[in-house]
Amino acid sequence: MVKMTFTLDDATVARLRHSAVRLAKPQSAIVREAIRDYADRVGRLSEQERLRRLRVFDESVPLVPTRPAADVDRELSEITRARRAGGRKGHVR
Repeated sequence: MVKMTFTLDDATVARLRHSAVRLAKPQSAIVREAIRDYADRVGRLSEQERLRRLRVFDESVPLVPTRPAADVDRELSEITRARRAGGRKGHVR
């Protein structure tokens, strides 16, 4: 364990002390758990950001053009044929 010193505002200290008493745990244990929980959430989307992204997705999906799968397959085959037929015919110096 490493001993550290932090400066906390009065409201945070009150919450820490209240939580420690309520849970019957040392204040240092409360701080360790709080940091672990916070670190687990870092990098995750906030609920607001998650909802915003879902809204953008829902607005974007109807804008995607739809075509029959056969048309898409035919176009992909044509692209593949064109790529295989093109390019260098021999070594160029």
